[in-house]
Amino acid sequence: MAEAHQAVGFQFTVRPDGVDFKLSQEVIKNIYLSGVTAWKKRAIQFKNGVLAGVYPASPSSWLIVVIAMMSSLYIRIDPSLGMIDAIKDNLPQRSESSPTVQLVLSAILFATGLWLFLIYLLRYTLKVLLSYHGWIFESHGKMSTSTKVWLSLVKMFSGRRPLLYSFQASLPRLPVPSVDDTIHRYLESVRPLLDNDQYNQMEILANDFRDFKAAQLQRYLILKSWWATNYVSDWWEEYIYLRGRSPIMVNSNFYIMDLLYMTPTHRQAARAGNVVHAMLQYRRKLERGEHAPLRALGTVPMCSTQMERMFNTTRIPGIETDIVQHLTDRKHLVVYHKGRFFQVWLYTGGRHLLPSELETQFQRILNDTSEPQPGELKLAALTCPWMPLSRQKRQAKVSVFSLSTGLTFGSLWFDKSFTLISYPNGKIGINAEHSWADAPIVGHMWEYVLATDCFHLGYTEEGHCKGDVNKGLPLPTRLQWQIPKECQEVIETSYLSAKQIADDVDFHGYLFTDFGKGLIKKCRTSPDAFIQLALQLAQFRDQGVFCLTYESSMTRMFRDGRTETVRSCTSEAVAFVRAMEDADATNAQRLALFRKAADKHQNMYRLAMTGSGIDRHLFCLYIVSKYLGVDSPFLKKVLSEPWKLSTSQTPQQQLNLVDINKFPKYVGAGGGFGPVADDGYGVSYIIVGENLITFHISCKFSCPNTDSYRFGQNIQKAMLDIQGLFKPENDEKVVERRKHIENGKKHI
Repeated sequence: MAEAHQAVGFQFTVRPDGVDFKLSQEVIKNIYLSGVTAWKKRAIQFKNGVLAGVYPASPSSWLIVVIAMMSSLYIRIDPSLGMIDAIKDNLPQRSESSPTVQLVLSAILFATGLWLFLIYLLRYTLKVLLSYHGWIFESHGKMSTSTKVWLSLVKMFSGRRPLLYSFQASLPRLPVPSVDDTIHRYLESVRPLLDNDQYNQMEILANDFRDFKAAQLQRYLILKSWWATNYVSDWWEEYIYLRGRSPIMVNSNFYIMDLLYMTPTHRQAARAGNVVHAMLQYRRKLERGEHAPLRALGTVPMCSTQMERMFNTTRIPGIETDIVQHLTDRKHLVVYHKGRFFQVWLYTGGRHLLPSELETQFQRILNDTSEPQPGELKLAALTCPWMPLSRQKRQAKVSVFSLSTGLTFGSLWFDKSFTLISYPNGKIGINAEHSWADAPIVGHMWEYVLATDCFHLGYTEEGHCKGDVNKGLPLPTRLQWQIPKECQEVIETSYLSAKQIADDVDFHGYLFTDFGKGLIKKCRTSPDAFIQLALQLAQFRDQGVFCLTYESSMTRMFRDGRTETVRSCTSEAVAFVRAMEDADATNAQRLALFRKAADKHQNMYRLAMTGSGIDRHLFCLYIVSKYLGVDSPFLKKVLSEPWKLSTSQTPQQQLNLVDINKFPKYVGAGGGFGPVADDGYGVSYIIVGENLITFHISCKFSCPNTDSYRFGQNIQKAMLDIQGLFKPENDEKVVERRKHIENGKKHI
């Protein structure tokens, strides 16, 4: 067989006169090409590391400075003010070289020092410029003269053609807010949720903390902010994620779905081949730092640190805390199919497998009829619920399975940084572990993969990957397991626990097509604020009460920034919702309250983005209090409050570059997550183009007061009701849509 021939690197025969080696020329060639590729990769990484290390300058600028210094010396002008002579006088082994050589060497050393000084000066100047956030607080479409000047300076100091990590050294540190500001904003955020007695009690706790305990804790945070690159992120990863002892399935992991309206091919192996190849391309550019950094307004850079651990990363469970293990490079992936694990090598002859070659390998796995080994079928269930016995080393890299087994929660390796899911009909999706990065990071990779799959790689008319079929590849290798009986019992227990968690998830996803970002912007308001106020209205109609609401906001304009919380249930939002439910209120009154609430939400979102949020500061103060043994009833109360409505907007970062009018079917469906509270909702939404908003709603069947489908209907009605404020009362289309929803005739 050709596979056997390729698998054997060399053969030898024992003869009376010695050993006769027969080397395989094909394998020797592959070894040579692999070595060339490895050295080429190291050279590119070194080059890009140098480019990023001296950014916004360039290595060629060093040569310019040296030439300028030599030219000035040639015309007998000393721009160093005597420093070159001082360097020359202190050179070691002066007697062994001529004065000319000493002068040239001294000039080069001075020019190098001057060049490095200019680099640090440029970086510091850029860091100071990026510390200005006044542009965020300006009205959309209106830019002040000072902001225009600032934007021009940022562009000038940003250099040309930055690499992924070029701006890292220029990003400012996340500032520590003042305790007074944080407590004031916190009390303001809980005022609409508490009655007078509850609020007075909370105010007493807050003032007591501020007057007697906060100063000591704040000093430690300020010290950390000077020393560490980010005073929040490491503690956030450690205590929110890695020390969490609840199952990460549903409670922590999140998912991202495929294209919404179309499937490029219905051949499962072919789709997986293209997608994995696109991922390998993305990983290669990521390892080399060749991706362009994301920038707000196309100019203000975002931190790229989270992208470093996207591939070759697994969460390893521990008794008290887990760890995130990141390996520098791996050349295989692990495929799960019908209870069997297969190892697939990703390289041949020093290059990535082509899509057609990957399709061949995946099809071989789909055609394999072997049975799972004892304990192998549900082995991945150990990664669903946490338990001490699940500490064995994780080996899965990327999983691809068929859902025909129906064991989704026993098939996904939830500890992996992300898991690729391939369905028999050609659809694909991703499940991502949350500790190492946030959803926009995975979303950036996913959009790149979808765009590459559809617009660059493509498929044949029969739905196969393009390219020649290479049947000479070695067969995928079954992973061999020796799982003792006791461990098999633990696996079964984990599986039943995971099944119970999965069966309790009530999920509803739907497309809101009545209007989108285009119409909302014509109403002169923020699409995110519009949706958040609709969620508040829907929540009140669904539950009859207001609740603490979590909206995720990014802080990646700062070094190592992750997220901050926007507390969307404000006093202004409550006043607006009550007016919407008040039959005596006029549309003019409701609209005025809507604009006030929307402006308040936008301001809070901007404060969160610029490091002036509430929750991360209070969280870090709490961590310091635990280290110091300082008891704070206020901080305990804050950290124990339930988020009954948890929301997040999935940003569209690359697919929005696709002309939706020209390619209307190439839009992503977004993703979602499980509810944070047992009696609450999790809502993720993605604004697609100008006329579509996709909602992902989750809750738990075990809670009798929540229903994801009902909440979806309430969201739709709230969106239409708010939009109706901007239109005449007698608009027949709006009235008709409301009647359909109220009568239950609108099926989504």
